Amino acid sequence: MERPIGVFDSGVGGLTVVKQLNKILPDEQLIYFGDTARIPYGTKSKRLIQQFALEDALFLLQFNIKFLVVACNTASSSALEILKERLNIPVVGVVEPGAQAAVERTRNKKIGVIGTSATIGSSSYTKSILKLMPDAQVLGQPCPLLVPLVEEGWLDGEVTRLTLKKYLAPLMEQKVDTIILGCTHYPLLEPTIQDILGPDVSLIDSGKETARVVKETLMSLKLVNSGGKPGADLYFVSDSARQFTEVGSRFLGRPLENVQRIDFDEFLIKNSDAPLLKNFEVLYDE
Repeated sequence: MERPIGVFDSGVGGLTVVKQLNKILPDEQLIYFGDTARIPYGTKSKRLIQQFALEDALFLLQFNIKFLVVACNTASSSALEILKERLNIPVVGVVEPGAQAAVERTRNKKIGVIGTSATIGSSSYTKSILKLMPDAQVLGQPCPLLVPLVEEGWLDGEVTRLTLKKYLAPLMEQKVDTIILGCTHYPLLEPTIQDILGPDVSLIDSGKETARVVKETLMSLKLVNSGGKPGADLYFVSDSARQFTEVGSRFLGRPLENVQRIDFDEFLIKNSDAPLLKNFEVLYDE
């Protein structure tokens, strides 16, 4: 099926998921939306994150997507269920695939999770892991300084290493043998993190695991496109395209093209009575 796959994130981090999707599903066209005007999602209330996620999905639905990937840990933690309820296409987030991989990989049942304060505060990874392995010990570590370091391109060096050592120390003290990179920015830091932890600790890239789940789901539903990529991947942002293009090229490991800034406010005004968004206030349950 030639219909594209939609991917959204609050910003640029979801491009690490796009990178993995391009590797594992090279014939699929991807439509990416980065809500850069409203970043970060991690500081918002659960209700607002759900509203933003529904609006992001609405934007992507206009491209007749066949599958939605929520490439944002915060939105996956807070809005995945409402997206699944309201959309008539498959929806996958980044939390459950990462949790599944960690459970499969751990040897001592001590699993660490590093992420933004919002992701760790939501306990989404902990809940997903304990569903699969009730006797697991899950330790969450918020790492608020890592996203700006990655976006500045500071992937190694003294400042980054000292910051990582500070964040990772509690997990190392508890002898976790598996750590989930619970933010889509963190795979760029993976070599440095692995060097600090040593070879005995397994790192789980949620983006890579999510891409694997997307492929498996597409195959099971017979939605895989096998006739060659029908068109170039497209990238849309709600704020400056220049900065997104510059930083995004580092995330993809290649020049980023076809980036367009859209007037998202105008789009939402025109689609304010869309069925996907109707009755949200009534149905919302904190």
